[in-house]
Amino acid sequence: MNHFVKVLKTDFVTHNVKRFVVEKPRGYTFVPGQATDVAVNKPGLENELRPFTFTCLPNSDHLEFIIKIYTGHQGMTETLLQVKEGDELILHDVFGTIHFEGSGLFIAAGAGITPFISIFRHLKEQNKLDGNTLLFANRTEDDIILKSELTQMLDGHYVDVIELASSGGQGKRIDVELVKQYLSSGNQYCYVCGPDKFTAIMVEMLMGFGVVRSQIIIEQ
Repeated sequence: MNHFVKVLKTDFVTHNVKRFVVEKPRGYTFVPGQATDVAVNKPGLENELRPFTFTCLPNSDHLEFIIKIYTGHQGMTETLLQVKEGDELILHDVFGTIHFEGSGLFIAAGAGITPFISIFRHLKEQNKLDGNTLLFANRTEDDIILKSELTQMLDGHYVDVIELASSGGQGKRIDVELVKQYLSSGNQYCYVCGPDKFTAIMVEMLMGFGVVRSQIIIEQ
């Protein structure tokens, strides 16, 4: 089913990541971590669908998407760069396999943080953030999405992993030693989101540490 929603507000949260606040259709529901296909309601663009994750709380009176903009190849996100307040988007049905099963280790790369934003905000609302840790990989410091909010919410259990360190420092990636440092023993869930190759590497790494596949939550 198609839902036509008006854009209420747009702004940038980083140099190339744009936030869209839009109307929420009556009766429209989602579970934190889920997504929907989105199109721009303009001639010739109505069937250009791309999946984006909700970043707002499920009980909010609006919907929010935080979207990384890729320029130079005339793709969907480059079209969204031109979308402004008053324009319309077309939303479709809700889908997605990433949702909160229990406390554990969250591993995100770049825009892969988006399903975790709604999850963390929902856990904060319920006062259930304890026991969760986030490893967040980005190319540079300037690429980090919502750093101040994530730092405040996770209160010491948030780790930035920057590939290209500033001031000539040593860059880092999420590797075996880092995961080993933050992976608790026992029955812990692990949540992974990022590019396909990154996700596959992280899943293999976690299983190498003995995490059973059913406790590794990814988009499928």
